[in-house]
Amino acid sequence: MLTFPNIDPIAFEIGPFKIHWYGIAYMVGIYIAWQVGMSLLRKYQTQVTPKILDDSIIWIIMGIVVGGRLGYVLFYAPSMIWTNPLEIFKTWNGGMAFHGGTLGVLIAIFMYARKVKTPFLSLLDIAACVTPIGLFCGRIANFINGELWGRVTNSPLGMIFPRAGDLPRHPSQLYEAATEGVLLFFILIFLWTKTDLRHKPGRISGIFAIGYAMARMFCELFREPDALVVGSLTIGQALSIPLIGAGWFLLRYPTELFRK
Repeated sequence: MLTFPNIDPIAFEIGPFKIHWYGIAYMVGIYIAWQVGMSLLRKYQTQVTPKILDDSIIWIIMGIVVGGRLGYVLFYAPSMIWTNPLEIFKTWNGGMAFHGGTLGVLIAIFMYARKVKTPFLSLLDIAACVTPIGLFCGRIANFINGELWGRVTNSPLGMIFPRAGDLPRHPSQLYEAATEGVLLFFILIFLWTKTDLRHKPGRISGIFAIGYAMARMFCELFREPDALVVGSLTIGQALSIPLIGAGWFLLRYPTELFRK
């Protein structure tokens, strides 16, 4: 059995202000993803210039934060709306939903692309290519927070989480960091640098959507379910099914409708 490192979720304090590892992880993940995306666009030209991505980052951050938090509240903790609405704004305590963040980023990128008259799917592709970096950092933050732990197990990888009782559980946050983050990132980077898919708007985004959905649905087998939808189908798996459909659509059908 592994030992949980029991890291203090608060990295440091400045007077009355507490800086959480969760917030730092998101900031670091977004910054690294932004810089990697800029580097890819400088080396491999597409319809999106580095300046366009650079100027879009504020829009993307707003989409991540607003969409991720509202998605978490609506999908996983709707009672928060009427029991403790102020808690909605306390993102540093954890509680961000990828599926909500995805919707927020889609809206933000679409609005920005329309504003600057750049191809929506081309901008979405570079964002999708580097998104696994942020996912990796976010899952590591979940692990540090000791939240979103896995199911009870007798596996050697089992770990006792402070807020999850006395039984060892899968460190599912690390499984998700490895699959949704590391594995998916290297697949997308390979496709971006070694194939011509970066010149086919929507294809990288489609592969990302399917890849993330498959990784998430697999990891949900080890993660303690937030809620069950039908039978053993978790809410995380249910929310991933539309992503597979969206990814298939982007790979299968022409995308001229989304070019401007």
